[in-house]
Amino acid sequence: MNYQQTLDYLYSKLPMFTRVGASAFKKDLTNTIIFCEALDNPQQKFKTIHVAGTNGKGSTSHMLAAILQAQGYKTGLYTSPHLKDFRERIRINGKMIRKNEVISFVKNQEKLIDEVEPSFFEVTVAMAFDHFAKHQVDVAIIEVGLGGRLDSTNIIQPELSVITNISMDHTNMLGNTLEEIAGEKAGIIKKNTPVVIGEKQAKSAPVFIAKAKEMNAPILFADAILTAQNFKIRNAKLSLAVYQDDQIKYENLICDLTGTYQHKNILTVLQSIALLNTTTKFQVSNDSIYAGLKQVKKLTGLQGRWQTLSKNPLVICDTGHNEAGIAEVIKNIAQTPFEKLHIVFGMVKDKDISKVLSMMPKNATYYFCKPDLERALDANELKNQAKAFKLYGKSYPSVVDAKVNAMNSAKENDLIFIGGSTFVVAEAI
Repeated sequence: MNYQQTLDYLYSKLPMFTRVGASAFKKDLTNTIIFCEALDNPQQKFKTIHVAGTNGKGSTSHMLAAILQAQGYKTGLYTSPHLKDFRERIRINGKMIRKNEVISFVKNQEKLIDEVEPSFFEVTVAMAFDHFAKHQVDVAIIEVGLGGRLDSTNIIQPELSVITNISMDHTNMLGNTLEEIAGEKAGIIKKNTPVVIGEKQAKSAPVFIAKAKEMNAPILFADAILTAQNFKIRNAKLSLAVYQDDQIKYENLICDLTGTYQHKNILTVLQSIALLNTTTKFQVSNDSIYAGLKQVKKLTGLQGRWQTLSKNPLVICDTGHNEAGIAEVIKNIAQTPFEKLHIVFGMVKDKDISKVLSMMPKNATYYFCKPDLERALDANELKNQAKAFKLYGKSYPSVVDAKVNAMNSAKENDLIFIGGSTFVVAEAI
């Protein structure tokens, strides 16, 4: 099999959450444990940092990887889903796993795949662990796919657990309340292993504190220790100052991820690095923090976070796709100067569509579209639901069609925003 045939085999053979939704979510770790045991437990051969959360876990994972790379550590990074190429999920020092490595892994494990019948995600996690072990990384940042407690990544014993925040998402699998969702995310908290929580939220904090106590895990809330001030966006960079106990700790930090929500993730990352410095053998200098944050995209290949695709007209995309993520997107739109607003928009069926639509700007022309996957909501259906919220526009057969029509309609000083779903962004960039 060549690379494309290998991917076709994985996509067609294995249940894949991004395509079909809940039916691909395996509610225990059995398959992952069996698969990794057959590979001689590669996940035990390198140090890890485990990152969960409803929003921000991708950005946080990439920032941590960038800083550790800047310090000179050989750094693995496992994230999901991918936007353009499957290999984005598995990187070392920003470089994607090679095509021939994907091919040989699948070829060598074909018999095991037939026997275990794992999900797509379970195979991908095992592939990442195997890759990081073979290449002897110093540390790997492992982003949770979904939830935490039952996520395939949750067979690692990390140096540090990180949970960014909690909001309503994937309620059909993780629970219908913030407390239930927090309980699933808290499943990554391990015995005697420190945990950083990004945001102290009234409903989720008691869940995390109770779990940390049960596991004898030291727990810190980043936003209770650090505060961010003096935000500015200049030359496509975010600058801010970070204080601890009214004392400046980081002056003029610059980050190439410019979404206004990134300051929350930056505080989570800074507190995580501080904890690594005091509780593990990893030592990270302030110089590496500054250098890493300044070039996250270059060092790690991150895309899709308040990303400018072109100018005149300004075209920006963002992968925010649930209630909390869309709220942050809307804040960013409000802070961006434009004459007219055009929104290329698509969603998947298992999101709280009406809640998201109720939040979207009414002063925009909409270009409704359907990303190319089974879970996607039909563009006409989305258009009809949007009408009830006074959101008006036309529907288009594909994301590319919608984007082209928006580009043709927009004038030089207009803003085109593309989003609603990670998969809309993937097809637009």
